[in-house]
Amino acid sequence: MNNIKTVNIRVFGIVQGVGFRPFTAVTAEELGISGTVANKGSYVDIYATGEEASLAAFADRIRHDPPERAMVLEVEVTDIEYTEFSGFEIIESEKEMGDIFVSPDIATCPKCREELFDKTDRRYLHPFINCTQCGPRLTILESMPYDRERTTMKEHPMCEKCSSEYHDPATRRYDAQPVCCNDCGPEVYIVGTDIKGGEAITHIRRAIMEGKIAAVKGIGGFHLCCDAHNEEAVSRLRELKSRPAKPFAVMMRDMDTVRKQCHIRDGQEDYLTGWQKPIMLLKKRSCCTLSEKIAPDNTTVGVMLPYAPVQMLLFDYPDDVDMTDCLVMTSGNVRGAPICRSDEDALKEIGGFCDLMFSHNRKILLRADDSVCDWLFDKPYMIRRSRGFAPLPVMLKNKADKQVLAVGGELKNSFCIARGDLLYPSPYVGDMADIRTVKALEESTERMCGLLETNPEVIVCDTHPKYNTVRVAEDIAKKLGVPLIKVQHHYAHILSCMAENGFDGKVIGVSFDGTGYGDDGTIWGGEFLLCDYRGYKRVGSIRPFMQTGGDLSSKEGWRIASALIRDAFGDGGEVLCQRLGICDGMEYKLQKAMAEKGLNSVKSTSCGRLFDAVSAILGIKRTSTFEGEASVALMCEAERCLAKRHEISENYRTPEKLIKYQDGFVTLCTMALAADIAERKLACCQPDVLAYTFHAVLADMVTAACEKISEDTGIKTVALSGGVFQNRLLTKLCHERLTAKGFTVLLHSLIPPNDGGIALGQAAYGIYNS
Repeated sequence: MNNIKTVNIRVFGIVQGVGFRPFTAVTAEELGISGTVANKGSYVDIYATGEEASLAAFADRIRHDPPERAMVLEVEVTDIEYTEFSGFEIIESEKEMGDIFVSPDIATCPKCREELFDKTDRRYLHPFINCTQCGPRLTILESMPYDRERTTMKEHPMCEKCSSEYHDPATRRYDAQPVCCNDCGPEVYIVGTDIKGGEAITHIRRAIMEGKIAAVKGIGGFHLCCDAHNEEAVSRLRELKSRPAKPFAVMMRDMDTVRKQCHIRDGQEDYLTGWQKPIMLLKKRSCCTLSEKIAPDNTTVGVMLPYAPVQMLLFDYPDDVDMTDCLVMTSGNVRGAPICRSDEDALKEIGGFCDLMFSHNRKILLRADDSVCDWLFDKPYMIRRSRGFAPLPVMLKNKADKQVLAVGGELKNSFCIARGDLLYPSPYVGDMADIRTVKALEESTERMCGLLETNPEVIVCDTHPKYNTVRVAEDIAKKLGVPLIKVQHHYAHILSCMAENGFDGKVIGVSFDGTGYGDDGTIWGGEFLLCDYRGYKRVGSIRPFMQTGGDLSSKEGWRIASALIRDAFGDGGEVLCQRLGICDGMEYKLQKAMAEKGLNSVKSTSCGRLFDAVSAILGIKRTSTFEGEASVALMCEAERCLAKRHEISENYRTPEKLIKYQDGFVTLCTMALAADIAERKLACCQPDVLAYTFHAVLADMVTAACEKISEDTGIKTVALSGGVFQNRLLTKLCHERLTAKGFTVLLHSLIPPNDGGIALGQAAYGIYNS
């Protein structure tokens, strides 16, 4: 007995909903260890008795070889009084306060996919097949610890065979909470009909191939679906959804299909086929056969693979339907409203967008849109963080025992809950202009706070006086009787970048976006800030201009273009604007009068609007039908220039002075840049060359400004954040130039640089300043 002892092992991280307890039990039996394992809500608690060497090997495997979907952050091993156990078993879960780690929803694993199409398997063609390594998690979870009775699967009692597997350590479904089969699981059906099961699957497949549009319920909500090769169907979906140009996401049958349609860079395939399966922006091949209406005038297309068995069965089912290999899979919602999650929602909100609805009776508690990411510097560059990622936490070095709710921004909203040094970004919620999205935010914050056992001690929001998120934050703070902190928008962007990178020091923050409320009451959006977690100082911006037209100015880049031309060329601006096709004489005079009289006009440093203006000057996009359309088109034009290998160096010209410096404040000469672009456009320089030149010169300006600020402060770390840095070309050029000048550059990766990531920065501020 000298080398036999008992230890208590506590495992912290994503260790619930990923098969961790079955893994622990099986590993213990392999090593001859007896004991117990249980969920404690905030960690997995293990009591283990065995030989010292075996216990050491046991702890090592827990640390370094856990289940594939687990994320072990910390393992505590403590010697305790010797205890004799009869074997090793999973015991009843108990709640205990502490850090909470909730698994995101996990894409169907390869083994379950194999069983799904195995005629000899009892789950053959089962639309809800899952195991300990895959299936829904966050979207069906009522509370922690993660056990079946606290999920919506409690409404579907296990049959005898499933129950046997659930309790048998030798099976892949040992302790798999959503386990079910064709005999006891949820059921698929066509809404409003008696068509169910396999008949419903064939029915929707046939309808899609007839050119119809279907609403399809998945893991986190409904999609609107049609054949991505069918020009007429895609065009009709655009008309019905009033979405004339914004790209649609495409779900492709398999990697062979993806390779035929798109170029794939190193590392992207692993991500496309991994357990998160986001929508990834891929460059279209010249031989791409998708409808041109999928992503009009765009060099990329958003692609994902089937991540749920229902979707796999849409592509492959033993019937007589000759099915397409590419499906449009766009969020099932009204523009500006949250994704629909129930039949009632879908019938009310998107019933007019589709010809039929394919649904199921497994309830969705928390909405989760598909995550969307670009690819930059050989890793993901997040655009929308949701399914598969939320609510994986970000860890701060600060160990303060505080609980914070940050409600996020007005556009692309997600919120963030902080418990001490762990910050949990929520799934994507949506744009707050729609009251339905506001209600979804209120409901989701309450559910997530309950799930993470958080009682917020402080609420954090934006400083904008007219944001709906600010009203929500004020209401929550009043209801809970806790303080409300308001954080400047662009400062929160930089804090989110710092938090994601685990950086706890001073940075030069370059915060470029479309709109944010400035401390002086003007619109900010092209800012240089000296930042740490305690506060900031504004030390630079792009050159201010008059933004006229209120909300229309964010959609009509020609308004900003006319203002820049007017400021640069004075009386000659009107003729120049007409020659460039920016606006006619009447429009020009009206914009000028509004600016001079201050009618529906405000001073602005919005870099996002600058991009829109240059897009209009070059005749690429005069107006936008969705946020960022003109800016994305400008970037795509610049990338076409690179693809054609133009001799950029021969055409490259910068304004005489990139920046101005006065009284400790740096100003980027962006008006001069826009004027230079306009003159060269009239001189017949090609638009794609000028689009690239604009990106390159702006990156030079950013670098020059950071150099000047660094000379004054000694700071050599730069953080790039804000929606403009969603632009992969600008981000790459800024990174390259800054790095060449000796700066350390902090970039986003798994947290979006756009407003979808701003809540993380708000939460970090709340932790440090409450």
